[in-house]
Amino acid sequence: MSAGAEIVVDGVTKSFEDGAVAALRGVSFRVEPGELVALTGASGSGKSTLLNLIGTLDRPDSGTIAIDAQRLDELEHPAEYRAATIGFVFQAHHLLPTLTASENVQVAMFGRRPRHERPGRADELLREVGLGARTRALPVVFSGGERQRVAIARALANEPRLLLADEPTGSLDSATSTQVLQLLDGLRRSRGMTILLVTNDEDVATGYADRRLRLRDGVIHAEEPQPAQA
Repeated sequence: MSAGAEIVVDGVTKSFEDGAVAALRGVSFRVEPGELVALTGASGSGKSTLLNLIGTLDRPDSGTIAIDAQRLDELEHPAEYRAATIGFVFQAHHLLPTLTASENVQVAMFGRRPRHERPGRADELLREVGLGARTRALPVVFSGGERQRVAIARALANEPRLLLADEPTGSLDSATSTQVLQLLDGLRRSRGMTILLVTNDEDVATGYADRRLRLRDGVIHAEEPQPAQA
């Protein structure tokens, strides 16, 4: 089991349109290794912006973000760090339609694993997410939930310590959303990794997240502990 990553966000601000739009205003919080934390709030509250900063896809205007005490603004090669440390799952699965499920997972391993290791590793991950019998199928034959499972397998390809999930159930029906959330929670528990899950629906992570961080107008307003699991 790989150890989950610690996230420390300290005084982070981010603006757009030459400062006219303040997306984040002095955001600070900590996520402990192995936690599943839900980041909630209405559209436009700054959730996706914050996730992009933590994922090294953008940089804050001020403040610092550190993963396992590594300050992200001090990284010499953010793309390499991102590939080795962070997995991403988005609302849109972004699968390549002409590639099989296995090949889509293998794409994430380019430059990270030898070619001969990729097919077996991809098939192993697809079995882990419940698609072991469909590794050679194309995305067109999968349901929305199955496509998201392939995307989750792809996010796990390089053994990330941190998984960032941006509205991973946003386009799914309630039953399929529950299945995907159960899968993410199970993977988190079996692998020990940290998950930060963004959602517009404040109820979507109830019963799965350890804590809920609420963003409103670019500010953290509450940290709500989730009820203990039976």
